[in-house]
Amino acid sequence: MKRRRPPRPRLEWAYFFDLDGTLIDFAATPSAVRVSEDLRLLLERLHRATGGAVALMSGRPISEIDRLFPQIPLPAAGHHGLERRNARGRIRRPDSARPAPARRLERVRRRMADALQGKAGLLLEDKGLSLALHYRRAPRLGAYAHRLARSLLPLVGRQFCIQRGKYVVEMRPAGRDKGKGILEFMKETPFRGRTAVFVGDDATDEFGFRTVNRLGGYSIKVGRGASAAHWRLSDVRAVRDWLAS
Repeated sequence: MKRRRPPRPRLEWAYFFDLDGTLIDFAATPSAVRVSEDLRLLLERLHRATGGAVALMSGRPISEIDRLFPQIPLPAAGHHGLERRNARGRIRRPDSARPAPARRLERVRRRMADALQGKAGLLLEDKGLSLALHYRRAPRLGAYAHRLARSLLPLVGRQFCIQRGKYVVEMRPAGRDKGKGILEFMKETPFRGRTAVFVGDDATDEFGFRTVNRLGGYSIKVGRGASAAHWRLSDVRAVRDWLAS
């Protein structure tokens, strides 16, 4: 089914945005992405105009989100919803940050780093609460990256799971996702009582799309591919143009 372009944005909505591939174009490595001043100003204007009902939902940690958007500490969910900063600035982090799970994850990090020796193009990103193995620069090694992550998952136990993404496979704590993060925001001021809107592009965003659909809001998929989203925008530029409208 062909998805329609979403209606023009309204100030009484509550906005939730994925970052990479949605508001920001992908780069060869996560650290290489750049945020334009125009995008920063656009989000700041939307944040003010909606009374603060704008949140960023990313696989990046909140510290990385703040590096990309340093002017205003926007409400945010990092690590796919594992950590969350509400509109009052209070941050909640999961039990996986405790010593025992952290030690198990460090053991996996060392094993994974050893397994990448000689595998040019694979990049291991240590996010603190999770490990991401990127193969954007070596798509032919995608199957190897997924096999490696699955083989090491038993070392961290049931508290962790495998998360697929665009040219990335991630080992992260289980039980949290962007959909649950959106539900928590929607219970709080200034999001409560508004129509939820979530814009994303990746498999990790499908949790958010399904949640927003249940809430009767607007789920917006960026780019091609099957999705639970009810609306569609073609690319990052189209997202920015839609917001500017």
